[in-house]
Amino acid sequence: MISRDYCILMAKYNRWQNMQLERVLQNLDKDELMKERGAFFGSIFKTINHLCWGDQMWMGRFDGGPAPEGGIKGSVELFPTLATWSAERFRLDGRIRLWAEKVHNVELAGTLTWYSGAAGREVTKPMGVVVTHFFNHQTHHRGQIHAMLTAAGAEAPVSDLFLMPETF
Repeated sequence: MISRDYCILMAKYNRWQNMQLERVLQNLDKDELMKERGAFFGSIFKTINHLCWGDQMWMGRFDGGPAPEGGIKGSVELFPTLATWSAERFRLDGRIRLWAEKVHNVELAGTLTWYSGAAGREVTKPMGVVVTHFFNHQTHHRGQIHAMLTAAGAEAPVSDLFLMPETF
């Protein structure tokens, strides 16, 4: 279904998107960052926290490394400040890239079994499906953030994959 090359491309895209997002967020007024906007997780800040939490959770399943404590409800409070979020985002994006560069196509053709707090049970799915979900989850929430940034009067990052610079 998918290949290591797809994972590498999406890991690069993830980092590019997060770098752009960080630049915009650093220039955003703190009140705008924290303002409840009616999105699924409320504010821009809560949404970036949830997204980082989700990436940590999935990477724990993919690479066997650390995963965050707590569930989805607490995911919005993972980091108390933009600076702490930014530092972890940088580390996590590197972790994603390293995993993508090392994953084997045969692994991607297999299955993954994990306990899903969201489903409340053990789940087994094709690895290609859950990896695709992982990258899609990032895009989904960055789309929400894009809309909230636009509503805040900020210039949202470019998100078109074909416009990603070759250097990533």
